[in-house]
Amino acid sequence: MGQYASKPMHGRGGLSKLQPMRCPELTPMNPQAAVVGTGLAGASCARWLADAGWQLQVFDKARGPGGRLATRRLAWTAPDGQARTTRLDHGAPDFGAVDPAFQGALTRAEAQGWCLTWNPDHPGGAAGARAGTARRWLGRSGMPDWCRGLLEGLPARWSCAIDALGRDGRGWWLEAAGQRVAEGLDALVLALPPAQAAPLLAPWRPDWARVAAAVPMQPCWTVMGVSTELAQEAPAGAPVRPDTGPLARVLRQDARPGRERRPGEAHWVLQATSAWSRQHLEDSPEAVLRALQTALAEWLGQPVFWRSAVAHRWRYAVPAQAPAGPSHWWDAGLGLGVCGDFLGGAALPPGVEPVERAWTSARDLALAVQTSAVEVLA
Repeated sequence: MGQYASKPMHGRGGLSKLQPMRCPELTPMNPQAAVVGTGLAGASCARWLADAGWQLQVFDKARGPGGRLATRRLAWTAPDGQARTTRLDHGAPDFGAVDPAFQGALTRAEAQGWCLTWNPDHPGGAAGARAGTARRWLGRSGMPDWCRGLLEGLPARWSCAIDALGRDGRGWWLEAAGQRVAEGLDALVLALPPAQAAPLLAPWRPDWARVAAAVPMQPCWTVMGVSTELAQEAPAGAPVRPDTGPLARVLRQDARPGRERRPGEAHWVLQATSAWSRQHLEDSPEAVLRALQTALAEWLGQPVFWRSAVAHRWRYAVPAQAPAGPSHWWDAGLGLGVCGDFLGGAALPPGVEPVERAWTSARDLALAVQTSAVEVLA
């Protein structure tokens, strides 16, 4: 091992890191990298590499970070004429943690004020979660809070869909809408749904592109809205899974810790089953909204009086089956890597959810990037 051997460092990402590499194959004293996609995989990988000395840029087609750890602002007008804004968690509603390393990262994220833990089955809510067995995690005020915290201080371009990438004598370059938005990159990480990553990978790693394009992803239609309080008892803050009908999950947002509560209101997130979502994938949002609102009323056995609601389509929600194979892809010769929940790895313990798979994939890719830099100097 050369002079830049492994040196433990403990930063916000929650991983023991290698110290910054000064590798002859990288730009001298200033290795440059970009991460495309800022869900938990992309945000975590970006933070680990930045803490290890890389100059990072991040890009996302959305208006902010989080990916499927998503919270949406719903703007509406209350009966008194006042303009209101309500935040609704319309991606992954919460998640568990199996691996001790992931549990440790979440504990550190909680200490930073990015996450909180709770037990939906415990009357004490968030406070009771620490003693409960059904421990779940969510962003403190919104699901993207962890990703936003990890990316703090890193240059970011939002509403910037990368549609082309290439290499020249100076390294990787990226284009969005025909305009070059980054160049001279020593390393490039794609943290995108596999169907979106595949066309970008095809010219450089066609084998990866073929695998990514073939990954089955489940869609999910989601409805977010505010109604008057129900006449009869409503579900608590834990997501409820109806036994029949098009609804896979019913969530009372206002019953969850850290979320807005107002007398006389109920805040809802409704997620359709993958089968129903596939069948109605190209339906209009208005038609989906009516169908899922009707399904909720039928399931509850009482009318729901809506004040405002919208529908959102997740075309690539989660992998259709537990992923097999490696936890990440890394080509040291190209300086090209891929991470995400569809590369969670076959060796993970049972019960690992997509959010944890995404984090594990990012951790392993960040280590591979740094290890390859160390090996050059060995």
